[in-house]
Amino acid sequence: MLRTKFAGLAGLTLLGLLAAPRTQGQGLGNSPYSRVGLGDFTGNLGGVRQLGMGGVGLAAPNSVNVNELNPAMLAYVSRTTYEAGFNALFRRLHTVSQSNRTGSGSLAYLALAVPLSKNWGAAAGLKPYTSVDFESNTVATVAGDPNLAKVQTQEQGKGGLSEAYLSQGYRIGKGLSVGATASYVFGSIDLSTGTAIVKSTDVAGDYTRVVRIEHLHYSDFAFRAAAHYRSKITDKLNYNLAGVYSFQSDLSGTRTQTQRRENVNGFEIERFDELVDQKGKAIIPAMTQLGISLDNNRNWSANLDVAHQQWSNYRAFSGSATSATLNNTVRVGIGGEYTPDATSVDNYFKRVTYRAGISAGQMPYQPNGAVVYDRSVSWGFAFPLPGATPLEATIISLGFAYGQRGNLDTYSLTEAGTTRTVNNVKDDYLKMQLGVTLNNRWFIKRRIE
Repeated sequence: MLRTKFAGLAGLTLLGLLAAPRTQGQGLGNSPYSRVGLGDFTGNLGGVRQLGMGGVGLAAPNSVNVNELNPAMLAYVSRTTYEAGFNALFRRLHTVSQSNRTGSGSLAYLALAVPLSKNWGAAAGLKPYTSVDFESNTVATVAGDPNLAKVQTQEQGKGGLSEAYLSQGYRIGKGLSVGATASYVFGSIDLSTGTAIVKSTDVAGDYTRVVRIEHLHYSDFAFRAAAHYRSKITDKLNYNLAGVYSFQSDLSGTRTQTQRRENVNGFEIERFDELVDQKGKAIIPAMTQLGISLDNNRNWSANLDVAHQQWSNYRAFSGSATSATLNNTVRVGIGGEYTPDATSVDNYFKRVTYRAGISAGQMPYQPNGAVVYDRSVSWGFAFPLPGATPLEATIISLGFAYGQRGNLDTYSLTEAGTTRTVNNVKDDYLKMQLGVTLNNRWFIKRRIE
Protein backbone atom coordinates (compact mmCIF):
# COMPACT_ATOMS: atom_id res chain seq x y z
CA MET A 1 0.00 0.00 0.00
CA LEU A 2 2.79 2.42 0.89
CA ARG A 3 4.46 1.75 -2.44
CA THR A 4 1.19 2.53 -4.20
CA LYS A 5 0.92 5.83 -2.31
CA PHE A 6 4.42 6.86 -3.29
CA ALA A 7 3.70 5.94 -6.91
CA GLY A 8 0.60 8.15 -6.82
CA LEU A 9 2.56 10.98 -5.21
CA ALA A 10 5.28 10.72 -7.85
CA GLY A 11 2.69 10.67 -10.63
CA LEU A 12 0.91 13.77 -9.33
CA THR A 13 4.21 15.56 -8.87
CA LEU A 14 5.25 14.79 -12.44
CA LEU A 15 1.88 15.94 -13.78
CA GLY A 16 2.10 19.10 -11.72
CA LEU A 17 5.63 19.89 -12.85
CA LEU A 18 4.62 19.41 -16.46
CA ALA A 19 1.78 21.89 -15.93
CA ALA A 20 3.75 24.25 -13.68
CA PRO A 21 5.06 26.49 -16.50
CA ARG A 22 1.44 27.45 -17.10
CA THR A 23 1.27 29.10 -13.72
CA GLN A 24 2.89 31.96 -15.61
CA GLY A 25 0.51 33.09 -18.29
CA GLN A 26 -2.39 30.98 -17.10
CA GLY A 27 -4.19 31.27 -20.42
CA LEU A 28 -7.60 31.29 -18.75
CA GLY A 29 -9.33 32.53 -21.86
CA ASN A 30 -9.72 36.07 -23.17
CA SER A 31 -10.39 38.24 -20.11
CA PRO A 32 -10.70 41.98 -20.85
CA TYR A 33 -10.45 42.74 -17.11
CA SER A 34 -6.92 41.32 -17.06
CA ARG A 35 -5.67 44.27 -19.14
CA VAL A 36 -5.90 46.54 -16.07
CA GLY A 37 -3.04 46.56 -13.57
CA LEU A 38 -1.08 43.31 -13.27
CA GLY A 39 -4.02 41.23 -14.45
CA ASP A 40 -6.76 39.22 -12.77
CA PHE A 41 -5.67 38.90 -9.15
CA THR A 42 -6.09 35.37 -7.80
CA GLY A 43 -6.27 36.52 -4.19
CA ASN A 44 -5.91 34.39 -1.09
CA LEU A 45 -8.93 32.14 -1.65
CA GLY A 46 -7.55 28.65 -0.97
CA GLY A 47 -7.92 25.40 -2.90
CA VAL A 48 -10.63 23.08 -4.14
CA ARG A 49 -12.28 22.74 -0.70
CA GLN A 50 -12.69 26.51 -0.39
CA LEU A 51 -13.87 26.90 -4.01
CA GLY A 52 -16.79 24.57 -3.34
CA MET A 53 -17.81 26.71 -0.35
CA GLY A 54 -17.77 30.07 -2.11
CA GLY A 55 -14.10 30.83 -1.47
CA VAL A 56 -14.50 30.71 2.33
CA GLY A 57 -12.80 28.67 5.04
CA LEU A 58 -10.54 31.06 6.93
CA ALA A 59 -11.90 29.76 10.24
CA ALA A 60 -12.85 26.18 9.28
CA PRO A 61 -10.40 23.62 10.71
CA ASN A 62 -9.70 20.60 8.55
CA SER A 63 -7.09 17.87 8.99
CA VAL A 64 -7.58 16.35 5.53
CA ASN A 65 -6.89 19.17 3.04
CA VAL A 66 -3.98 21.62 2.90
CA ASN A 67 -5.41 24.93 4.16
CA GLU A 68 -2.97 27.47 2.74
CA LEU A 69 -5.75 30.06 2.94
CA ASN A 70 -4.94 30.48 6.64
CA PRO A 71 -1.43 29.32 7.71
CA ALA A 72 -2.53 29.17 11.37
CA MET A 73 -4.66 26.16 10.36
CA LEU A 74 -1.49 24.14 9.76
CA ALA A 75 -1.45 23.47 13.50
CA TYR A 76 -4.29 21.00 12.80
CA VAL A 77 -2.29 18.94 10.26
CA SER A 78 -2.14 15.37 11.57
CA ARG A 79 -0.90 13.51 8.48
CA THR A 80 1.49 14.32 5.67
CA THR A 81 -0.79 15.70 2.97
CA TYR A 82 -0.04 16.22 -0.69
CA GLU A 83 -2.58 18.06 -2.83
CA ALA A 84 -2.73 19.06 -6.48
CA GLY A 85 -5.47 21.06 -8.19
CA PHE A 86 -6.29 21.55 -11.85
CA ASN A 87 -8.57 24.20 -13.37
CA ALA A 88 -10.96 24.28 -16.30
CA LEU A 89 -12.59 27.60 -17.16
CA PHE A 90 -15.31 28.40 -19.66
CA ARG A 91 -16.42 31.97 -20.19
CA ARG A 92 -18.78 33.97 -22.37
CA LEU A 93 -17.84 37.59 -22.95
CA HIS A 94 -20.58 39.78 -24.36
CA THR A 95 -21.70 43.34 -24.85
CA VAL A 96 -25.12 44.56 -25.99
CA SER A 97 -24.20 43.65 -29.58
CA GLN A 98 -21.34 41.11 -29.55
CA SER A 99 -20.51 37.80 -27.90
CA ASN A 100 -17.47 35.53 -27.66
CA ARG A 101 -16.88 32.15 -25.97
CA THR A 102 -13.53 30.84 -24.74
CA GLY A 103 -12.28 28.00 -22.58
CA SER A 104 -9.04 26.55 -21.27
CA GLY A 105 -7.37 24.45 -18.59
CA SER A 106 -4.38 24.97 -16.32
CA LEU A 107 -2.64 24.01 -13.11
CA ALA A 108 -4.46 25.45 -10.08
CA TYR A 109 -1.94 24.73 -7.33
CA LEU A 110 0.50 22.28 -5.76
CA ALA A 111 0.76 21.95 -1.97
CA LEU A 112 2.47 19.73 0.59
CA ALA A 113 1.75 19.90 4.34
CA VAL A 114 3.71 18.05 7.04
CA PRO A 115 3.06 17.78 10.81
CA LEU A 116 6.28 18.70 12.62
CA SER A 117 4.90 17.96 16.08
CA LYS A 118 1.56 17.66 17.85
CA ASN A 119 1.06 21.45 17.76
CA TRP A 120 3.20 22.46 14.81
CA GLY A 121 2.69 22.07 11.06
CA ALA A 122 4.31 23.39 7.90
CA ALA A 123 3.40 23.58 4.21
CA ALA A 124 5.01 24.49 0.91
CA GLY A 125 3.36 25.10 -2.42
CA LEU A 126 3.07 26.81 -5.77
CA LYS A 127 0.04 28.68 -7.11
CA PRO A 128 -0.89 31.49 -9.54
CA TYR A 129 -0.83 35.07 -8.24
CA THR A 130 -2.12 37.08 -11.21
CA SER A 131 -3.14 36.19 -14.75
CA VAL A 132 -3.00 38.29 -17.93
CA ASP A 133 -4.73 36.99 -21.06
CA PHE A 134 -6.57 39.34 -23.42
CA GLU A 135 -6.87 40.38 -27.03
CA SER A 136 -8.81 43.31 -28.41
CA ASN A 137 -9.24 44.36 -32.06
CA THR A 138 -10.86 47.64 -33.06
CA VAL A 139 -11.39 49.44 -36.37
CA ALA A 140 -12.09 53.19 -36.62
CA THR A 141 -12.39 55.55 -39.56
CA VAL A 142 -10.16 58.59 -40.02
CA ALA A 143 -12.46 61.61 -39.90
CA GLY A 144 -12.31 63.85 -42.97
CA ASP A 145 -10.00 61.56 -44.97
CA PRO A 146 -11.07 61.48 -48.64
CA ASN A 147 -9.47 58.03 -49.05
CA LEU A 148 -11.73 56.56 -46.31
CA ALA A 149 -8.72 55.28 -44.42
CA LYS A 150 -9.28 53.07 -41.40
CA VAL A 151 -7.22 52.67 -38.27
CA GLN A 152 -6.84 49.06 -37.16
CA THR A 153 -5.66 48.56 -33.58
CA GLN A 154 -4.78 45.27 -31.94
CA GLU A 155 -4.01 45.05 -28.21
CA GLN A 156 -2.69 41.83 -26.67
CA GLY A 157 -1.50 40.70 -23.25
CA LYS A 158 -0.08 37.41 -22.01
CA GLY A 159 1.62 36.20 -18.85
CA GLY A 160 1.14 36.66 -15.14
CA LEU A 161 2.79 36.18 -11.77
CA SER A 162 3.18 33.04 -9.65
CA GLU A 163 3.68 32.50 -5.92
CA ALA A 164 5.93 29.88 -4.32
CA TYR A 165 5.35 29.84 -0.57
CA LEU A 166 6.42 28.30 2.72
CA SER A 167 3.95 28.43 5.64
CA GLN A 168 3.99 27.40 9.28
CA GLY A 169 1.31 27.18 11.95
CA TYR A 170 1.72 26.63 15.69
CA ARG A 171 -0.79 26.09 18.50
CA ILE A 172 0.34 28.39 21.33
CA GLY A 173 -2.47 27.67 23.77
CA LYS A 174 -5.80 25.99 24.24
CA GLY A 175 -7.75 26.74 21.07
CA LEU A 176 -5.34 29.47 19.89
CA SER A 177 -2.94 29.07 16.97
CA VAL A 178 -0.88 31.49 14.91
CA GLY A 179 0.76 31.17 11.52
CA ALA A 180 2.86 32.95 8.93
CA THR A 181 3.62 32.62 5.23
CA ALA A 182 6.70 33.78 3.36
CA SER A 183 6.40 33.61 -0.41
CA TYR A 184 8.39 34.48 -3.49
CA VAL A 185 6.34 36.18 -6.19
CA PHE A 186 7.75 36.07 -9.71
CA GLY A 187 6.72 36.20 -13.35
CA SER A 188 6.53 38.17 -16.58
CA ILE A 189 3.88 40.07 -18.51
CA ASP A 190 4.05 40.80 -22.24
CA LEU A 191 1.90 43.58 -23.69
CA SER A 192 1.68 44.79 -27.27
CA THR A 193 -0.29 47.41 -29.18
CA GLY A 194 -0.22 47.35 -32.98
CA THR A 195 -1.63 50.14 -35.14
CA ALA A 196 -2.07 50.20 -38.91
CA ILE A 197 -3.63 52.80 -41.20
CA VAL A 198 -5.30 51.05 -44.13
CA LYS A 199 -6.43 53.08 -47.13
CA SER A 200 -9.27 52.00 -49.38
CA THR A 201 -6.80 51.94 -52.28
CA ASP A 202 -4.40 49.52 -50.54
CA VAL A 203 -4.07 46.03 -51.93
CA ALA A 204 -5.16 43.37 -49.44
CA GLY A 205 -2.23 42.59 -47.15
CA ASP A 206 -0.09 45.36 -48.65
CA TYR A 207 0.34 47.57 -45.59
CA THR A 208 2.49 47.76 -42.48
CA ARG A 209 1.78 48.47 -38.85
CA VAL A 210 3.69 49.92 -35.93
CA VAL A 211 3.82 47.70 -32.84
CA ARG A 212 4.73 48.87 -29.35
CA ILE A 213 5.93 45.98 -27.18
CA GLU A 214 6.34 46.10 -23.40
CA HIS A 215 7.94 43.24 -21.46
CA LEU A 216 7.69 43.41 -17.66
CA HIS A 217 9.38 41.04 -15.22
CA TYR A 218 8.70 41.10 -11.48
CA SER A 219 10.16 39.19 -8.55
CA ASP A 220 10.27 39.79 -4.80
CA PHE A 221 9.10 38.46 -1.44
CA ALA A 222 5.66 38.74 0.16
CA PHE A 223 4.51 37.97 3.70
CA ARG A 224 1.29 36.99 5.44
CA ALA A 225 0.39 36.61 9.15
CA ALA A 226 -2.60 34.77 10.61
CA ALA A 227 -4.37 33.70 13.80
CA HIS A 228 -7.15 31.27 14.66
CA TYR A 229 -9.15 30.70 17.84
CA ARG A 230 -11.48 27.78 18.55
CA SER A 231 -13.81 27.26 21.51
CA LYS A 232 -17.10 25.66 22.51
CA ILE A 233 -20.56 27.15 22.69
CA THR A 234 -22.07 23.88 23.90
CA ASP A 235 -20.83 20.29 24.03
CA LYS A 236 -22.06 19.79 20.46
CA LEU A 237 -21.37 23.21 18.96
CA ASN A 238 -18.06 25.02 18.42
CA TYR A 239 -17.18 28.43 17.09
CA ASN A 240 -14.02 29.55 15.28
CA LEU A 241 -12.59 33.02 14.70
CA ALA A 242 -9.77 33.77 12.26
CA GLY A 243 -7.87 36.66 10.77
CA VAL A 244 -5.28 36.85 8.00
CA TYR A 245 -3.28 39.93 7.06
CA SER A 246 -1.33 40.05 3.80
CA PHE A 247 1.27 42.78 4.03
CA GLN A 248 1.82 45.28 1.24
CA SER A 249 4.36 43.96 -1.27
CA ASP A 250 6.79 46.04 -3.28
CA LEU A 251 7.71 43.88 -6.27
CA SER A 252 10.99 44.81 -7.91
CA GLY A 253 10.71 44.87 -11.67
CA THR A 254 12.44 45.51 -14.95
CA ARG A 255 10.83 46.82 -18.12
CA THR A 256 11.92 46.49 -21.72
CA GLN A 257 10.14 48.60 -24.34
CA THR A 258 10.44 48.18 -28.07
CA GLN A 259 8.77 49.73 -31.08
CA ARG A 260 9.00 48.13 -34.46
CA ARG A 261 7.41 48.19 -37.89
CA GLU A 262 6.18 44.90 -39.31
CA ASN A 263 4.14 43.63 -42.22
CA VAL A 264 0.66 42.20 -41.98
CA ASN A 265 2.10 38.72 -41.39
CA GLY A 266 4.07 39.86 -38.33
CA PHE A 267 7.56 39.86 -39.87
CA GLU A 268 9.75 42.66 -38.57
CA ILE A 269 10.79 45.32 -41.07
CA GLU A 270 12.39 47.90 -38.79
CA ARG A 271 13.13 48.21 -35.06
CA PHE A 272 13.48 51.53 -33.23
CA ASP A 273 13.03 53.27 -29.85
CA GLU A 274 14.31 50.39 -27.75
CA LEU A 275 14.59 50.79 -23.96
CA VAL A 276 16.15 47.81 -22.15
CA ASP A 277 15.99 46.78 -18.46
CA GLN A 278 14.49 49.92 -16.98
CA LYS A 279 14.24 49.47 -13.18
CA GLY A 280 11.04 50.01 -11.25
CA LYS A 281 8.52 48.35 -8.97
CA ALA A 282 4.87 47.48 -8.53
CA ILE A 283 3.05 47.95 -5.22
CA ILE A 284 0.55 45.21 -4.33
CA PRO A 285 -1.66 46.64 -1.56
CA ALA A 286 -2.31 45.04 1.81
CA MET A 287 -5.32 42.78 2.31
CA THR A 288 -7.24 42.01 5.51
CA GLN A 289 -9.39 38.85 5.81
CA LEU A 290 -11.68 37.93 8.69
CA GLY A 291 -13.65 34.72 9.14
CA ILE A 292 -16.07 33.05 11.53
CA SER A 293 -17.42 29.51 11.45
CA LEU A 294 -19.62 27.12 13.42
CA ASP A 295 -19.28 23.33 13.47
CA ASN A 296 -20.25 20.28 15.50
CA ASN A 297 -16.74 18.77 15.40
CA ARG A 298 -18.13 15.86 13.43
CA ASN A 299 -19.80 16.32 10.07
CA TRP A 300 -20.79 19.92 9.24
CA SER A 301 -19.52 23.49 9.27
CA ALA A 302 -20.95 26.89 8.29
CA ASN A 303 -18.64 29.80 7.39
CA LEU A 304 -18.65 33.52 6.77
CA ASP A 305 -15.57 35.32 5.38
CA VAL A 306 -14.98 39.02 4.65
CA ALA A 307 -11.98 40.49 2.82
CA HIS A 308 -10.86 44.09 2.24
CA GLN A 309 -8.00 45.16 -0.02
CA GLN A 310 -6.64 48.67 -0.43
CA TRP A 311 -6.27 48.75 -4.22
CA SER A 312 -6.14 52.55 -4.12
CA ASN A 313 -2.49 52.09 -3.03
CA TYR A 314 -1.63 50.12 -6.18
CA ARG A 315 1.25 51.49 -8.24
CA ALA A 316 3.22 50.24 -11.24
CA PHE A 317 5.78 51.53 -13.75
CA SER A 318 4.98 55.13 -14.64
CA GLY A 319 3.73 55.29 -18.21
CA SER A 320 3.30 51.53 -18.40
CA ALA A 321 0.17 49.93 -19.76
CA THR A 322 -0.12 48.24 -16.36
CA SER A 323 -0.29 51.59 -14.56
CA ALA A 324 -3.85 52.29 -13.43
CA THR A 325 -5.96 54.05 -10.83
CA LEU A 326 -7.80 51.39 -8.85
CA ASN A 327 -10.29 51.40 -6.01
CA ASN A 328 -10.51 49.59 -2.68
CA THR A 329 -12.52 46.37 -2.70
CA VAL A 330 -14.67 44.35 -0.28
CA ARG A 331 -15.59 40.71 -0.77
CA VAL A 332 -18.09 38.63 1.25
CA GLY A 333 -18.55 34.86 1.06
CA ILE A 334 -20.88 32.41 2.83
CA GLY A 335 -20.59 28.66 2.58
CA GLY A 336 -20.46 25.32 4.31
CA GLU A 337 -19.92 21.58 4.02
CA TYR A 338 -21.76 18.48 5.23
CA THR A 339 -20.81 14.80 5.45
CA PRO A 340 -23.84 12.61 6.32
CA ASP A 341 -21.81 9.82 7.96
CA ALA A 342 -18.06 9.56 7.43
CA THR A 343 -17.99 6.08 9.01
CA SER A 344 -20.86 4.56 7.01
CA VAL A 345 -20.14 1.09 5.66
CA ASP A 346 -23.28 0.20 3.71
CA ASN A 347 -23.83 3.56 1.94
CA TYR A 348 -20.89 5.16 0.11
CA PHE A 349 -22.69 8.46 -0.56
CA LYS A 350 -23.03 9.05 3.16
CA ARG A 351 -19.21 9.26 3.25
CA VAL A 352 -19.16 11.90 0.52
CA THR A 353 -18.72 15.52 1.63
CA TYR A 354 -21.12 18.03 0.04
CA ARG A 355 -20.24 21.73 -0.20
CA ALA A 356 -22.01 24.91 -1.31
CA GLY A 357 -21.58 28.67 -1.04
CA ILE A 358 -22.13 32.10 -2.54
CA SER A 359 -19.88 35.14 -2.81
CA ALA A 360 -20.00 38.73 -4.00
CA GLY A 361 -17.20 41.22 -4.28
CA GLN A 362 -16.29 44.56 -5.75
CA MET A 363 -13.74 44.68 -8.55
CA PRO A 364 -11.03 47.35 -8.38
CA TYR A 365 -12.12 48.92 -11.69
CA GLN A 366 -14.86 51.54 -11.92
CA PRO A 367 -15.69 52.33 -15.57
CA ASN A 368 -17.36 55.74 -15.75
CA GLY A 369 -17.32 55.80 -11.94
CA ALA A 370 -19.70 52.82 -11.58
CA VAL A 371 -18.88 49.95 -9.21
CA VAL A 372 -18.42 46.60 -10.95
CA TYR A 373 -19.14 43.35 -9.08
CA ASP A 374 -18.09 39.72 -9.29
CA ARG A 375 -20.92 37.47 -8.06
CA SER A 376 -20.86 33.68 -7.99
CA VAL A 377 -22.53 30.56 -6.62
CA SER A 378 -20.39 27.53 -5.80
CA TRP A 379 -20.78 23.86 -5.03
CA GLY A 380 -18.50 20.86 -4.67
CA PHE A 381 -17.94 17.30 -3.53
CA ALA A 382 -15.20 15.27 -1.85
CA PHE A 383 -15.10 11.57 -2.75
CA PRO A 384 -13.02 9.35 -0.44
CA LEU A 385 -11.55 6.37 -2.26
CA PRO A 386 -12.32 2.93 -0.80
CA GLY A 387 -9.69 1.43 1.46
CA ALA A 388 -9.04 4.53 3.56
CA THR A 389 -7.47 3.87 6.99
CA PRO A 390 -6.50 6.06 9.96
CA LEU A 391 -2.98 6.14 8.46
CA GLU A 392 -3.75 6.54 4.76
CA ALA A 393 -6.48 8.13 2.66
CA THR A 394 -6.97 9.39 -0.87
CA ILE A 395 -9.68 11.91 -1.70
CA ILE A 396 -10.86 13.17 -5.09
CA SER A 397 -12.51 16.59 -4.81
CA LEU A 398 -14.52 18.58 -7.32
CA GLY A 399 -15.34 22.27 -7.04
CA PHE A 400 -17.55 24.39 -9.29
CA ALA A 401 -18.33 28.11 -9.45
CA TYR A 402 -20.72 29.86 -11.80
CA GLY A 403 -20.42 33.63 -11.77
CA GLN A 404 -20.82 36.94 -13.52
CA ARG A 405 -18.47 39.89 -13.67
CA GLY A 406 -19.30 43.33 -14.94
CA ASN A 407 -22.48 44.57 -16.61
CA LEU A 408 -23.88 45.67 -19.97
CA ASP A 409 -24.06 49.40 -19.23
CA THR A 410 -23.11 51.94 -21.88
CA TYR A 411 -21.66 55.39 -21.34
CA SER A 412 -20.10 58.28 -23.28
CA LEU A 413 -16.35 58.79 -23.31
CA THR A 414 -14.67 61.98 -24.54
CA GLU A 415 -11.07 61.80 -25.78
CA ALA A 416 -9.17 64.44 -27.73
CA GLY A 417 -12.38 66.38 -28.27
CA THR A 418 -14.20 63.36 -29.73
CA THR A 419 -17.09 61.70 -27.90
CA ARG A 420 -17.88 58.04 -28.46
CA THR A 421 -20.18 55.45 -26.89
CA VAL A 422 -18.47 52.73 -24.87
CA ASN A 423 -20.05 49.37 -24.05
CA ASN A 424 -19.14 47.58 -20.85
CA VAL A 425 -18.24 43.90 -21.10
CA LYS A 426 -20.05 41.25 -19.09
CA ASP A 427 -18.19 38.05 -18.23
CA ASP A 428 -20.26 34.92 -17.54
CA TYR A 429 -17.97 32.11 -16.38
CA LEU A 430 -18.03 28.53 -15.18
CA LYS A 431 -14.96 27.43 -13.25
CA MET A 432 -14.30 23.77 -12.47
CA GLN A 433 -11.50 22.47 -10.29
CA LEU A 434 -10.29 18.93 -9.72
CA GLY A 435 -8.29 18.28 -6.58
CA VAL A 436 -6.42 15.11 -5.62
CA THR A 437 -5.42 14.75 -1.96
CA LEU A 438 -3.09 12.06 -0.61
CA ASN A 439 -2.84 11.61 3.17
CA ASN A 440 -0.23 9.41 4.81
CA ARG A 441 1.38 8.96 8.23
CA TRP A 442 5.03 9.08 7.27
CA PHE A 443 7.93 8.11 9.53
CA ILE A 444 5.82 5.74 11.65
CA LYS A 445 7.15 2.21 11.96
CA ARG A 446 4.33 -0.27 11.55
CA ARG A 447 4.05 -3.13 13.99
CA ILE A 448 1.51 -5.14 11.97
CA GLU A 449 1.40 -5.49 8.17
